[in-house]
Amino acid sequence: MVSNLVRLSRPAARIAALMATVAGATLTAQTMTDAQAPSTGLNLPQNLQIFGKADPNVRKPTAIVNGAVLTGTDVDQRMAMTIGLSELQNGRKVNLPADQVDQVKLQMLRELVDDTLKVQEAKANDISITPAQIDQSYVRVARNFGKSPEEFTKLLRSMGSSDRALKRQLEGDLAWNRLLSKKVTPQVNVSEEEAKAQIDRLRAAKGTEEYHLAEIYLRVDASRSAEEVVEASRKMIEQMRGGAPFEYFARNFSDATTKGVGGDLDWVRLDVLPRELQTAAAGLNVGQIAGPIEVPGGYSILYLVDKRQVLTVDPRDAKLALRQLSVKFPAGITEAQANQRGAAFATAIKQIKGCGGVAKVAEEIGAEVVDNDAISARQLPPALQDVILKLQIGESTPMFGDPKEGVRAFVLCGRDDPKDANLPTTEQVQAKLEDQRVNLRAQRMLRDLRRDAVVEYR
Repeated sequence: MVSNLVRLSRPAARIAALMATVAGATLTAQTMTDAQAPSTGLNLPQNLQIFGKADPNVRKPTAIVNGAVLTGTDVDQRMAMTIGLSELQNGRKVNLPADQVDQVKLQMLRELVDDTLKVQEAKANDISITPAQIDQSYVRVARNFGKSPEEFTKLLRSMGSSDRALKRQLEGDLAWNRLLSKKVTPQVNVSEEEAKAQIDRLRAAKGTEEYHLAEIYLRVDASRSAEEVVEASRKMIEQMRGGAPFEYFARNFSDATTKGVGGDLDWVRLDVLPRELQTAAAGLNVGQIAGPIEVPGGYSILYLVDKRQVLTVDPRDAKLALRQLSVKFPAGITEAQANQRGAAFATAIKQIKGCGGVAKVAEEIGAEVVDNDAISARQLPPALQDVILKLQIGESTPMFGDPKEGVRAFVLCGRDDPKDANLPTTEQVQAKLEDQRVNLRAQRMLRDLRRDAVVEYR
């Protein structure tokens, strides 16, 4: 199988998350009536007036976290690394407006505080991450960017960051994972009976709707008010509706433990969600976003990845064997030239008589051929799903693509329809429930660490 099938996901836009999170997030003194104030259970006065300067001690570039010093250099290097690696991924220069620099630094400082708390708590539980372990993780990250460790260090320094900045982040991740493995995972035990009961509930729910959701959760705390979080959420949603990927916002800015998996909540039924999220999710169509949604402690953004019926066969689960033809347009091609090449491509694919004839047609028009024999219809964009599921074996899709980059078409070479909607095994249910409970306890643990920490901003 050739693995270079054209990417069907949207391009990475990590810096869009930065811009969306910080844009327009200035806190001002204001008056809220009881009708405007959120329901918090904090016995707020009916007419709330803020006196003096808001957040006088928070908007600082440095902090001391339980005695550990975070310097302005640490914050600057974390920000330079985040922006620099984003530029490397996206291939675009980032121009951060001057009035937003301080807001980005606050986000970086919050991340550094969390990393410090994780390392400190791990050490308090006799867990130490050795330099060798950090170096191993550093090598893996460097390889992901196609660099040797030495080359990657030079790259980070050229960005205004350093290998120390990344290793500090890696140490926090390693320490937290080890801590969870020691303190949380052993305490989480899902019995076989519980897993079987879950399977019985699945059987009873057969035919009911199930939702594949992703969530970004932004907490409200001393460092950012509800107004700031709401405004940042709206900016995020605006960017996502413009094409920025949800998972990059979730990975970099969500305060939920699901940030490591791009905010993915997996398949759930609505009745297991908080009431506020149930209402929002029920009104979504696949691909739509809802938010900001007020939930205890903060606000959420929901994204409906997919929808299905429990234990019901879905044609979109069919496994497809596809052959892709693509013609790339050279840089600087004119609109007239692109139209001409596109017309020739469209004419050529109409002549295809089965997958056996693809190679000949491709040679005649100079097209590249790529095969994928194990892709499900569900993995394709919705517009292509509808087209391909109506094709007979050997037929091609209409031409699609980008007028600047090139055009493509798929030829359907095979299709295996799902025969049955199988129940998950007991072991699969046990593993899933254990992961969910570990994540929930991890979130509570980090919340408690933040609450109990002595943090002095300078």
